[in-house]
Amino acid sequence: MLLKKASILVVDDDTDVLTAVRLLLRPQVKEIITEKNPEQIPALLAQHTFDAILLDMNFASSINTGNEGLFWLRKIKSLKSEAAVIMITAYGDIDLAIRSLKEGAFDFVVKPWHNDKLLGTLQDALDRKENGAKTTSLTGRTAATGTELLGESEVMQDIFFKIRKVAPTDANILILGENGTGKELIAKAIHQQSLRADKPFVKVDVGALTESLFETELFGHKKGAFTDAREDRAGRFEAAHKGTIFLDEIGNISLHQQSKLLSVLQNRQVIRVGANEPTDIDVRLLCATNVSLTEMANEARFRKDLIYRINTVEITVPPLRERGADIILLANHFITVYANKYLKPAPELTKEAREKLLRYPYPGNVRELQYAIERAVIMADTDVLEGSDILFSPIETAPALKAAAQATNLEELEKATILKVLETHGGNLTKASKELGITRTALYRRLSKYGL
Repeated sequence: MLLKKASILVVDDDTDVLTAVRLLLRPQVKEIITEKNPEQIPALLAQHTFDAILLDMNFASSINTGNEGLFWLRKIKSLKSEAAVIMITAYGDIDLAIRSLKEGAFDFVVKPWHNDKLLGTLQDALDRKENGAKTTSLTGRTAATGTELLGESEVMQDIFFKIRKVAPTDANILILGENGTGKELIAKAIHQQSLRADKPFVKVDVGALTESLFETELFGHKKGAFTDAREDRAGRFEAAHKGTIFLDEIGNISLHQQSKLLSVLQNRQVIRVGANEPTDIDVRLLCATNVSLTEMANEARFRKDLIYRINTVEITVPPLRERGADIILLANHFITVYANKYLKPAPELTKEAREKLLRYPYPGNVRELQYAIERAVIMADTDVLEGSDILFSPIETAPALKAAAQATNLEELEKATILKVLETHGGNLTKASKELGITRTALYRRLSKYGL
């Protein structure tokens, strides 16, 4: 369907937004109706047939939690409207906007939007509606272009879905997860699917920087600023100008370093060590840490104002042990990679080998699986890999065996922790899983395991 034939409803309590959308769409569509009060939605749907609805996530008359948009989205769906719903959101509500997609919204646009982007989103919605296509698909194999980010499990499909939605925005992303889960691959996938994909992607392991190196490495220095400063040098933020900067292990930096970083993020400027004049920067910020949000929320360890600055949207990467059949998918991928690297035929996994891979707890996550498969391919003398051919590193297996010996006590502790967190959040699974640092799916599994 062409925009020219479309009937559009816009619901937003901001008069300026309604005026801007009306001026933009009036020459583009057949009919546009604007409404400040969402309570009028049922009456409007009874009187008109709309092809698309632009719906705000927040309404000033309510509590401003972002849930108002979800409430009215559900109301629209309950009234059996065939209109494609596009949510209007701010950066701070992107998590809720993504949730709205799973509840039936077609897409969302972030304020302030580009007019071409809004028109394009509306046209896509009309095309999908006319063709009867599903708005989203969370099934099938997905891989981030140019990376080895693979997965078919539900938890990984949720991550791929979130990447597709947040990548085109400039929202700051915090990536959480254990070591070896692939946080850097997620960061690269976000950059590659962003509007900055043709600009630099600069990674910095900030957790490894000493106090003396932190400022000069990130912000640069002027010649003569210190003994070894023999020439002017741009820092990583300047190197990432117009592109993406990825700060890995951000949970490990000191409070003093946090203060310096917060100032740069607030002002969007850096001052090189030894300089007086600031330099403007335009970067998209991605951060990662293996420290849980609960630990980071301790202000003796991490500034809350910095957490809010870096955490517009968070993505929690599940440990490999929670990804089920993805283990075999990744194992076969690594077999192909290393067979090609070492010019050998790719061996097949026997049933015994697959079962061994699925049973192992992977304290070292995907990285540990990768090294185990590389070793097995190198040592393989036949066209199959038996269970005995797959050996895991003693660096990881020793702690894992110790943990297994304490399984009973740990299970009781885990069960008690889950009950306490659920009680704290009044049974809200989303909030509980976030505090526990696991996905909702993982929490469901644990509740089932303990009969809760």
